[in-house]
Amino acid sequence: MRNLKLFRSLEFRDIQAPGKPQCFSLRTEQDTVLIGSEHGLIEVDPVIREVKNEIPLVAEGFLPEDGSGCIVGIQELLDHESVCVATASGDVLLCNLNTHQLECVGSVASGISVMSWSPDQELVLLATGQQTLIMMTKEFEPIMEQQIHQDDFGESKFITVGWGRKETQFHGSEGRQAAFQMQMHESALPWDDHRPQVTWRGDGQFFAVSVVCPETGARKVRVWSREFALQSTSEPVAGLGPALAWKPSGSLIASTQDKPNQQDVVFFEKNGLLHGHFTLPFFKDEVKVNDLLWNADSTVLAVWLEDLQREENSTLKTYDRVLVTVFRQSVVPPPMCTYRLLLPHPVNQVMFSAHPKKSNDLAVLDASNQISVYKCGDSPSIDSTVKLGAVGGNGFKISLRTPHLDKNYKIQFENSEDEVNPLKLGLLTWVQEDVFLAVSHSQSSPQSVIHHLTVAPSAMDDEQGQLNISSSVTVDGVIISLCCNSKTKSVALQVAGGQILKYLWESPSLAVEPWKNPGGFPVRFPYPCTQTELAMVGGEEYVLGLTDRCRFFINDTEVASNITSFAVYDEFLLLTTYSHTCQCFCLRDASLKTLQAGLSSSHVSNGESLRKVERGSRIVTVVPQDTKLILQMPRGNLEVVHHRALVLAQIRKWLDKLMFKEAFECMRKLRINLNLIHDHNPKVFLENVETFIRQIDSVNHINLFFTELKEEDVTKTMYPPPVTSTVQLSSDPDGKKVDLICDAMRAAMENINPHKYCLSILTSHVKKTTPELEIVLQKVHELQGSAAPVPDAVSAEEALKYLLLLVDVNELYDHSLGTYNFDLVLMVAEKSQKDPKEYLPFLNTLKKMETNYQRFTIDKYLKRYEKAIGHLSKCGPEYFPECLNLIKDKNLYNEALKLYPPNSQQYKDISIAYGEHLLQEHLCEPAGLVFARAGAHEKALSAFLACGSWQQALCVAAQLHLTKDQLAGLGRTLAGKLAEQRKHSDAATVLEQYAQDYEEAVLLLLEGAAWEEALRLVHKYNRPDIIETNVKPSILEAQKNYMAFLDSQTATFSRHKARLLVVRELKEQAQQVHLDDEAPHGQESDLFSETSSVVSGSDMSGKYSHSNSRISARSSKNRRKAERKKHSLKEGSPLEDLALLEALSDVVQGTEKLKDEIYHILKILFLFEFDEQGRELQKAFENTLQLMERSLPEIWTLTSQQSSATPVLGPNSTANSIMASYQQEKTSVPVLDAELFIPPKINRRTQWKLSLLE
Repeated sequence: MRNLKLFRSLEFRDIQAPGKPQCFSLRTEQDTVLIGSEHGLIEVDPVIREVKNEIPLVAEGFLPEDGSGCIVGIQELLDHESVCVATASGDVLLCNLNTHQLECVGSVASGISVMSWSPDQELVLLATGQQTLIMMTKEFEPIMEQQIHQDDFGESKFITVGWGRKETQFHGSEGRQAAFQMQMHESALPWDDHRPQVTWRGDGQFFAVSVVCPETGARKVRVWSREFALQSTSEPVAGLGPALAWKPSGSLIASTQDKPNQQDVVFFEKNGLLHGHFTLPFFKDEVKVNDLLWNADSTVLAVWLEDLQREENSTLKTYDRVLVTVFRQSVVPPPMCTYRLLLPHPVNQVMFSAHPKKSNDLAVLDASNQISVYKCGDSPSIDSTVKLGAVGGNGFKISLRTPHLDKNYKIQFENSEDEVNPLKLGLLTWVQEDVFLAVSHSQSSPQSVIHHLTVAPSAMDDEQGQLNISSSVTVDGVIISLCCNSKTKSVALQVAGGQILKYLWESPSLAVEPWKNPGGFPVRFPYPCTQTELAMVGGEEYVLGLTDRCRFFINDTEVASNITSFAVYDEFLLLTTYSHTCQCFCLRDASLKTLQAGLSSSHVSNGESLRKVERGSRIVTVVPQDTKLILQMPRGNLEVVHHRALVLAQIRKWLDKLMFKEAFECMRKLRINLNLIHDHNPKVFLENVETFIRQIDSVNHINLFFTELKEEDVTKTMYPPPVTSTVQLSSDPDGKKVDLICDAMRAAMENINPHKYCLSILTSHVKKTTPELEIVLQKVHELQGSAAPVPDAVSAEEALKYLLLLVDVNELYDHSLGTYNFDLVLMVAEKSQKDPKEYLPFLNTLKKMETNYQRFTIDKYLKRYEKAIGHLSKCGPEYFPECLNLIKDKNLYNEALKLYPPNSQQYKDISIAYGEHLLQEHLCEPAGLVFARAGAHEKALSAFLACGSWQQALCVAAQLHLTKDQLAGLGRTLAGKLAEQRKHSDAATVLEQYAQDYEEAVLLLLEGAAWEEALRLVHKYNRPDIIETNVKPSILEAQKNYMAFLDSQTATFSRHKARLLVVRELKEQAQQVHLDDEAPHGQESDLFSETSSVVSGSDMSGKYSHSNSRISARSSKNRRKAERKKHSLKEGSPLEDLALLEALSDVVQGTEKLKDEIYHILKILFLFEFDEQGRELQKAFENTLQLMERSLPEIWTLTSQQSSATPVLGPNSTANSIMASYQQEKTSVPVLDAELFIPPKINRRTQWKLSLLE
């Protein structure tokens, strides 16, 4: 599918040298051509068009003076720094082109017909006039001589096992006599010169010789090894031609065969058997094949043809027909085609229109320098030059429009009387409807000329038009590529030296200027690029180029070196790589750095931009306004893929244009989640729901859309939009997207045609978050009762049958039963697998019941207990015990209380039952409230006592009118429970006010450190003696306890801090060991003891997780025990550093909470003149706080490093930084422990110091 492009056309006429060309050879390093004639050897530079060297051989006596001499071979020898020349008279010469020195290195008396060097130039083969082959070394020392005609087949002769002879085989319609027919050998072709032809395999291990057999007069091909051993002889092939070329890759040998009505290029295997062919598109005896030539990588075979009808000159001839493959409708594999264009002259180039909407229009440049324009569209008549290929005929309907010849344009050159080179123009580009650009090369200097071709005004309406060269611009250097941007109309030229030029073809001056990068510097490709394109990258226009060595450039920056093909389509860049992937990049928001990073080997692309392709795939084209990407495989077949990035981009465009049908069809075929239709722009979709339904216009497709709906927003998960997307990605705030779509579409369908979209309307009810099956069943029931049929209407039978596809039949039966409509129940039951003997007695029993009890029975059967008690409550008081039992069984207390008035006995009974249920659940306070509300005060008191709610208990006690002694006993009981709960102030209040025991109240207050409240009671009851006997001793004892506690906290804090620093240092050493050398893991290392904390996080976390997984299978008590042991302070434990952080945080927080207590005791110490003890306590607490404040930055320093577990990769990273990041990831903390790395807060604004003690 990759057409050959004319890279360069060099024309050198009237060479100032005697004689006629007989053979030629290329000097690749000097870019010159060596030409041999009957007078000698000349070296020509085709670029500057001059003769560089001329070596006459007549004067030296190597060629006769009468002009009858012939040079049969020329070969440049790099090792000898000279050229080897063989003459037909038998001389082998070495010519030094620098000194013009001649040396005859050998001579063959019988003459030489062929000289052929091996590819490595180690051996030379000569075919002599005596029908022998002579092999010599590169020093021209003979190795061996063999007869060119051999009777033996060769070393690869086929072995027959004696069965399957030709005489015993089946010959079909030819009959048995075909087995005994003699092989008829045809003689060589009339124009065959009978000279041997030699070709070498690319590795130089074998060579093939084509000769005319003297016995049969026909040509044979023999294959010889490098050691000059005959390997095989070709099978007899009638009409075999002299041309011979061994494919460099070594698989096939190409030759030609004349058949009765056609000419073929045939291929031989090394064993001499035929292996495939293709037919040349010419008539019999129209042309002859002079030679066959392969390119270096075996991808192109050139056929040198000579026109037999014009013997006066030989021209290079290509096909006179164009094969066109239309990818939008069909993909026809080559060499077949969609249609053929028959043209009167050989075709040089085919180009398509640059207009996006006319991309199928094409123009053909032929050898007569005429352009034929074919356009797709309605034609008044059938074009005879357009023939259908593989898609039409034999009664098949043609689904595409074929092009028709719109006009032929003859290019009018300035010197039209001179003969024009058929390959004068190249790189033809169709930039506008009536404007073409073409390039030609100067005949006098290494320059190129850009021609601006415009349609002549007088030829606009004629069938035969004319193109005038309105202007020409000369460019220094040889232009090797030309590309045009169809949107910006920019044209870029690539010169052989790598320079990129910008051709301002729309400017009046038609100037050429250097292409500059965004920095203002001229762009130059470091290597010539075989493919160039223009593209907008991040808002700037760039030149993209790909070399034949797979190096990909954007401007002069090499982006990647493993690109096999690329294409620019709209805002996308598609590339295939040597890693067998096809990548797609959006150029709108890209930059050179992002593209370079995306194409790097370490980059991991997302699923949308990358996809795997078959090895060796190459991009052919991207179908415009479609999602098809055409790839060609190495074996030649074509494949169509729909790259996800292209598909999503095209779908988004269709949705923006409200082209729902096109988007839906594409998504359905390519399995794109249909939620994208709504999620792409929810607001626009909901506003155009009716448009969506009218475009889809298919009940099945609408139902398919419904069935794929889900609450997930696929633009945030599966198909994230481009970065610059302006679409509002807002969904329903309540998360009811599906319900919103179902309701909107149902309303639209009911408005358009409720009968036609009946099944879709049913689907919209079923698909809701809570399926509305009752409504669905009711609609089906209504269909059953409808009388007159309506056009497009669906019967109840069809609707129910469809409904059973969406909903389980048993579930549908239960919902139909829940409608209390027995006709509907029977209709559904008949479609189910239920036994009528089971459901009919059940339904008959229900029909005999009272309505409310019937519905209660149905709801209870369907486990709709809330509805069941609602119906049962209406059945009368005699059913209340059954109702209460159901309430208790199903815990429906709150729902049941709503069914009865608060002053009813039923309400009270339900409340008491509810309270007892709450007591069983150990919810004593709510139980007490329920009892109190229902008037069950004794039960309420018991509940409030159990939970310690002393205010509520005393309130209920007042309503029970307890005696003074009973109230005092109740108070002492409450005080005891409150004291157990450390609520000393509340207990003291109860004792003082309800038990009149203020002394015990004071003792409780002193126990709870409520010093000021205790003093208040002492003075209230005028008992100063209690101060000396109880208050002061309690205060001094509390001061001592605080001092001891602070000493303990300080010691614990200092010990944990010191250990934490040691653990961190050891872990850093362990990580450094991992970086420098992958030492033995964990406890196997000799550097650390078994109890040290330097074991790697991965090892220890693995041990711990294994242990914890075993513990998880045990009881909950053991699991809680394991959680407590998770952060162990034991030295050497895997998470010792976390345990130390946790312990230090607890110490700091515990000390911080003492501020209020310390402040109150300091006031009391000062009040009773214990100044020394107060100062001591204040100083100790201050020192403790300062120690902790100073240590916080030292302890909590690794927050950002430890919380980050992402390895640092990229072009700026080093091996050490990546390894350090990897080790940090292995030792990173779990997410649940991240809070340990947040330092505890010490509030300095909290007032706790007593200035009177300073």
